Amino acid sequence: MELNIEQIRKDFPILSQSVFGKPLVYLDNAATTQKPLSVIRKIEDIYSTINANVHRGVHHLSQLATESHEEARKTVQRYVNAASSGEIIFTSGTTDSINLVASGFCRSQCKPGDEIIITTMEHHSNIVPWQIQRDISGIEIKVVPLRENGEIRLEDIEELISSKTRLIAVAHVSNVLGTINPIAGIIRLGHNYNIPVLIDAAQSVQHLPIDVQALDCDFLAFSSHKMYGPTGVGILYGKERWLEKMPPYRGGGEMIAHVSFEKTTFNELPYKFEAGTPDYVGSTALGEAIRYIENWGLEKIHRYEDRLLQYATEQLQQIEGMQIIGTSPHKSSVISFLVGGIHPYDMGMLLDQLGIALRTGHHCAQPLMDALGIEGTLRASFAFYNTEEEVDVLVEGIQKVVKMF
Repeated sequence: MELNIEQIRKDFPILSQSVFGKPLVYLDNAATTQKPLSVIRKIEDIYSTINANVHRGVHHLSQLATESHEEARKTVQRYVNAASSGEIIFTSGTTDSINLVASGFCRSQCKPGDEIIITTMEHHSNIVPWQIQRDISGIEIKVVPLRENGEIRLEDIEELISSKTRLIAVAHVSNVLGTINPIAGIIRLGHNYNIPVLIDAAQSVQHLPIDVQALDCDFLAFSSHKMYGPTGVGILYGKERWLEKMPPYRGGGEMIAHVSFEKTTFNELPYKFEAGTPDYVGSTALGEAIRYIENWGLEKIHRYEDRLLQYATEQLQQIEGMQIIGTSPHKSSVISFLVGGIHPYDMGMLLDQLGIALRTGHHCAQPLMDALGIEGTLRASFAFYNTEEEVDVLVEGIQKVVKMF
């Protein structure tokens, strides 16, 4: 059976509202997704019935909250097929997850002059943490170039690998270009040289099935709020052998085994990396969001979104002056574009007046924009609650703005 889009849209109350007297067309899902009623109600239910600090209390509410939090960890484990729940670390988002790896990995595995490989298309979250570690640890950063169609090639990565390469960190899907990178091949390549690989899955985990054991990736980072869950919660998957080698990213309560003024010993995985009171409400709501995705079926979602992306690409290409940025045949749910000489901000503001929510700017990928020789783009990004009719509204809106100029 195919997805029931009409029913799905009813599950997202925000989609039924109007903006400036026009029905909302929300096409900024790469920035954040909307939340289904089941997730909203789960948050309300936790605060109304079992709110208490987790892991630390013997009373009934604390036990229930702890069970809810840890069940969410198991839900994430199942979703990405991790070998154990101890390999699932709760963070505040993809950014926090990558910072955790950058800090712990560089402290324990790198020395001055060692190299980290990233790509031209990375989000700032997979650039800046490594630059900070460069200043602290003396590592070097190598950058994989971009091909004209918005792809990276395995041979370009291999050319950068040296005896000093310690880690490859790469986005699964570009948040600007929509390019789906060949991560299975990248992981195999890295492992051929005994180099671990970190995957930024912020733009893929809600669109594409991911099996971390089948991929054999060493680290995987993603965010709750981009997969229909609440903000402020993220996930770092890490192979146990790497997590055991890395020191804690932060210190405080919960992540300790014993503290004295002379010495502290740290807790077992995953708690070694989870200092302080966790967002147990957010983690439980993320578990609910995952169940919502699983209820409809990620494979069905992927097929529907792929058809929608193809339809949107075909329709947008009919607009005079349209320039789509990123033309790889392997894309997911993102179209960045420019139209004639119209500034993206100007068009974005005018489309907003028509009820159409797009993202404009550099999309936290300024080095990519520099490589492309542009300041920014408009970006339409899709979720499985979007429709072809909304694409038609977008196309009509762009044509109206073009006529104004």
